[in-house]
Amino acid sequence: MDAMTTATAPLPALAPAPAPVWARRAAHAIALCALPSGLWRIAMASSVYVGYSDQVLREVYGIPGWGIAYVVSLSVLAELAALFPLLLVSDRWRPLRPGVLAPLAWTASGVLVLVALWQLAVACTAESQTYLSSGTAQTVWGFAFAPLFAIPALMTAVTWSYAKRHR
Repeated sequence: MDAMTTATAPLPALAPAPAPVWARRAAHAIALCALPSGLWRIAMASSVYVGYSDQVLREVYGIPGWGIAYVVSLSVLAELAALFPLLLVSDRWRPLRPGVLAPLAWTASGVLVLVALWQLAVACTAESQTYLSSGTAQTVWGFAFAPLFAIPALMTAVTWSYAKRHR
């Protein structure tokens, strides 16, 4: 008999459950958390006063010069990396091997935690504090970079949600 019966028909692959609303919001929040620091860096590269003297910009950051390309590239790369979690909550994008994406996302979460701790240590060093003028510029810098510290926790939550849905 050539006709396939329901008993011998292959089972359709089960699609994973859609990402919960909180995970979608967390993934979007990651992209938004990276935005203020990127805009701050682009302002610095565009010669907008952000609290550094012209001498510090020239000697430490190479602005004007190669430092502009570095700072703008860093901002673009950081924002592109911050968009990665959107892939973990997307219903439209389906990786060929979702089992590979979960370990990659867990690795990214771990790296983000380490980077956040490293950045906190750098921000508290005496040398870092001497370049930036005090007062309003330092407050603006703090507000621009503070959201970055939420990214490791948000990324871990989005990764956990992804791994749970793709088990």
